[in-house]
Amino acid sequence: MNRCHSIGLLFSALSLIAACRNQSGAASCPDGPGIPTDSIYCRDPFVVADRESKTYYLYRSSTTEEGLGGVEVFRSKDLHAWHGPERVFTAPRDNFINGPVWAPEVHRFKGAWYLFATLNSDKTWADTIEGWPAFTYRGTQVFRSRGPEGPFLPLGKELTTPKEFMALDGTLWVEDGVPYMVFCHEWVQVLDGTFEAMPLKTDLSGAAGDPVTLFTASQAPWVSAVAYKTDADGTRTPGYVSDGNFVYKTKEGDLLILWSSFKNGKYSIAISRSASGKLAGPWTPDPEPIFEADGGHPMVFKDFDGSLKLVFHQPNSGFSHPVILSVEDTGHTLNIHK
Repeated sequence: MNRCHSIGLLFSALSLIAACRNQSGAASCPDGPGIPTDSIYCRDPFVVADRESKTYYLYRSSTTEEGLGGVEVFRSKDLHAWHGPERVFTAPRDNFINGPVWAPEVHRFKGAWYLFATLNSDKTWADTIEGWPAFTYRGTQVFRSRGPEGPFLPLGKELTTPKEFMALDGTLWVEDGVPYMVFCHEWVQVLDGTFEAMPLKTDLSGAAGDPVTLFTASQAPWVSAVAYKTDADGTRTPGYVSDGNFVYKTKEGDLLILWSSFKNGKYSIAISRSASGKLAGPWTPDPEPIFEADGGHPMVFKDFDGSLKLVFHQPNSGFSHPVILSVEDTGHTLNIHK
């Protein structure tokens, strides 16, 4: 390819991206050829492969101009060209908290579609500690819709995770017919971030029991501290991030949790595994991450050809965008095809 042709293609691509930006800077090109995956700003991406419509849905956070948390969706037929975004959720004004959304996930369960959204606020519930992030209300709440394109409406006005937890990244897992929310207990509050499992009511409208700790971030030997909390006597305690959990069962029945933390300052993807094949564990983190090139918050799905895909955002700062890679289920773990 000659240099002039290359420059022309680059100019065309840049023009397409510029033309497909809405007023908030979001990629939007509903009637054009679509937006490439790596041109969509998106942290904590989540993809649903809807086999009925043969459509892939990519969900991302999107705060309204009024500051209400929200979620948008992009649509694709091939995982390469995306159309949208379209708003599928806006946090109700009368909700307990309704600030920016993190880590939106959409799951089909018993004929309905459910949005698991981590809502944030600036409401503090404890005195601020000098040099440490504030303890604010943060947690995952469940919303319901008739279809993957929303609108997702509240099942109540309260968080699904315990109000006294700084909780995030709730995901759905069903075991022996019982729905569970698996989520992270924020390192800001507990220092050594944890992964928790909590049973849900059969309509997902609330908790059906107390959360149980599965494992902590520091149990993985590779995890690095992201901050140190200094007590009045000068004692420094490290903080370890627990982030982005997603539950997956292999073709041989091994139960895995994919998750993220930091290795030497780089956002990384890891696997922990249950010795019993059940949520109850015990859980053991693998000794090394499966991906450590400053990308994370993983989830897994099958495309319409039956191939397994891993989705995460990269880089972890700046213009984070979705990355979709093929992975192999070996029966006991997942291998990334890079």
